[in-house]
Amino acid sequence: MIPFPPLRHIAASSCRQTHFVLQLLRGYLQPHGRSHILVSEVSNHRKNHHGFRTVCTFTDLSAKKCVPCDSKDMRPMTEETANDLISKVPGWNLLNEEGRLKLSRSWRAKSFIKGLELFHAVANVAEAEGHHPDLHLVGWNNVTIEIWTHAVGGLTENDFILAAKISDLDLAYLLRRKAATA
Repeated sequence: MIPFPPLRHIAASSCRQTHFVLQLLRGYLQPHGRSHILVSEVSNHRKNHHGFRTVCTFTDLSAKKCVPCDSKDMRPMTEETANDLISKVPGWNLLNEEGRLKLSRSWRAKSFIKGLELFHAVANVAEAEGHHPDLHLVGWNNVTIEIWTHAVGGLTENDFILAAKISDLDLAYLLRRKAATA
């Protein structure tokens, strides 16, 4: 195997190229999925924000990685954009609470313990992404997850990425046969 060159920054001009680069680097990432290599998207698209596009047209959100949201220039997405993306995360609902957009999904766990196990599975994904949802366990088995970017007071692409990754989890063994709807 040829050793990989020591890179610190790779620029990609599209989401598809970013996905390709990340697939190429997968074997070189640290065990927890994070790396010291920065992959950024650069284009002339009008939805750019300091080198990062606010919304990507790449259809598989679960293949993407959440980006840090510590930029003071980051803004929440519009309701129109959120409505366009909601179809990419089946089972999730778009909530508008006093002008603040959130993603929400509910399940009925088999038991209280299974509900906590569901939280643990979601927590592992959230930690790997560095993006954390609001977790609610009401009653003894009603689980609801709300995702929104607290730092911007609304939704960003990170929220849809995390929702897609949570949807990819195999949770069937934790849930009652028919999932609750929110």
